[in-house]
Parts: sequence; structure tokens; C-alpha cells
Amino acid sequence: MQIYPAIDLRGGKCVRLVQGDPQRQTVFSDDPAAMALHWRQAGATYLHVVDLDGAFDGSSAQLATIAAIVEAAAIPVQVGGGLRSLDAVRDLFAAGASRAIIGTAAVRQRDFLERLCEAFPGRIAVGIDARNGKVAVRGWQEMTEIAATTLAEGLAGLPLAALICTDIATDGMLQGPNLAALRQMAEAAPCPIIASGGVSTIEDVRALRRLEPLGIAGAIIGKALYTGALTLAAALAAAVQDR
Repeated sequence: MQIYPAIDLRGGKCVRLVQGDPQRQTVFSDDPAAMALHWRQAGATYLHVVDLDGAFDGSSAQLATIAAIVEAAAIPVQVGGGLRSLDAVRDLFAAGASRAIIGTAAVRQRDFLERLCEAFPGRIAVGIDARNGKVAVRGWQEMTEIAATTLAEGLAGLPLAALICTDIATDGMLQGPNLAALRQMAEAAPCPIIASGGVSTIEDVRALRRLEPLGIAGAIIGKALYTGALTLAAALAAAVQDR
């Protein structure tokens, strides 16, 4: 199972939010590229980056910072946040990103998602962010009545790299992932799932690893790594233990 250290960007800094609330922000570094290098040196083989400014404002805002992260990390980087046009995704790949994550546009613009998948097969992931089973968009600031499982089922047939499933209620809370919801998503999803939200202990990683046969292929870890609640070395070991 792949472990993805998370780097959330806002105003050019590496931050963490609690449940996606921009008013509940902690700055962990003024140098995201240095943070990317730190995670690579600690053993990371893939990074997860979110442009929060882009997610909130609707347009990618930090390409230069993302390019610096890619160069410093020298490992694959998946990026989401504000990617709502073909040009924005092209620019992201030109900056060196390996995978683009589409969230709001996957809900609001199905034809756009299909064009992206045709242009970049295997390099597009869909981010499904949910609260109480319903999809949230625009950086989690707007709720829809669309069930997360319904959205996942509707993606069948597209050459997606993965679905990134975030449980908003657990994000940044250090209280463990929503395993029941992840099981439901795995049953509905037509491609591998990367779990996000609440992963904070070795047992959390082990619990997700046990869901690998259902299609849980990775876990994004943010706050727990930054606060020291969980080390990257321990997470990486737990992700492959007993394989």
C-alpha cells in the first residue's frame, strides 16, 4: 500500500486545516520545497499536494511552488486544487506533476473529465470528498445532495488512475479513518482507492492495509506526520508488513 505524505499549500506556505476550515489553519513550513525534500529523505516515494488557494478560488494559483516541490522531491507528485480547465491540467503536467486530481469539475463538468481522461489516460485521479456520505465541492465549502458512492459508480469506464476518498469529518482530527465509508466506496469504485482523512496511528495504517483486497491502494497522511503523532518510517513499515 502506497503512503502519501500530504503537502497543503496556502499563500505559498505548507499548512494544515482542520476539516477543511480555512479559519482553523496551522502553518508548518514557509518552504514547501524543503518540506518535500524532507519527506523524500524520510523515505517517501510519492507525495500528495493540494493547492488550497486554487481549491477555494477555482483556479490553480501556485504552479511555481508546485514546480519547486517536484524538483526538490525528485519523486512522483500528485496535485489537486482548482484544476477546472484543460489548460490548467496541461500547465500542471508541464510543471512536472505526475498525476492531476480533479474534484469539483468531476462533479460539475462530466464532459470535461472525459476529455481529460482521453488526453491523459492513467494520469487523472478523481477526488471524492464527502461529509455524511454526500459529496462536497469548492474546497469543501459547498455541499451537494450527490451520494459519494453514486458518484464513484458513475465513473466506471474512464481510464482513471485512482479515486481519492476523503472523509471530511475525520480530516485533521487524528481520530482514525472512516473504515465503514471506505468499504462502501471500495465496493462502488471502478478503480483503486486512496484513503484520506484521520490516519494517525500505526494501527490505522494496518487497518487500511487489511482493506487492500477490496481495492484500498494507498493512504494520504497529513497532520499526524506534521505533529509527530506518527512517523513516516512507521507508516511505511506498517503499509507493507506481513505482505
